[in-house]
Amino acid sequence: MDDWTEGEIRAIAVAMIGERYRRYRLPDAAAEAAMVGSMARYGQIAPLAVCLRQEGPEVLDGFKRLAAAKTLPAVTVLQARLVVADEPTAKAIILGLNGIGARMKELEEAWIVHALVREDGLSQHQVAELLGRHKSWVCRRLALLERLSEECARICGWGCCRRRWPGS
Repeated sequence: MDDWTEGEIRAIAVAMIGERYRRYRLPDAAAEAAMVGSMARYGQIAPLAVCLRQEGPEVLDGFKRLAAAKTLPAVTVLQARLVVADEPTAKAIILGLNGIGARMKELEEAWIVHALVREDGLSQHQVAELLGRHKSWVCRRLALLERLSEECARICGWGCCRRRWPGS
């Protein structure tokens, strides 16, 4: 995959595609079931957006398409477009690409902002610039997560990201 250029679309084996960024999206069983039906009828309409990491290609956009492909035995490869991005940019791309159709939920936005500040070490001002948002928007998203109680976080389904919960 060393010769894969940015923007190029390639067929990638479903089993090779990673989901390390899936933790920034809330599961939506109904939407995933609808995607299974759509892919079974029409096939893949749009390519995934992926970035390359040491482990291989990682999905930035197309989590439902990948989940659907994993349930359909006839689908063994998916088309994917390469996006060259470092960690902070990859997270910003997730926010940008997934906000085009149905807007991301505030909790999903908060997970990405939290990761950019706490994991990637960016300042709130840098995050605001990267995401094209006002610093107050960044501050509100951080506050959303950091002020949630453990019980509320469990109910909201933050269990998949528990290791990143402040103070744990």
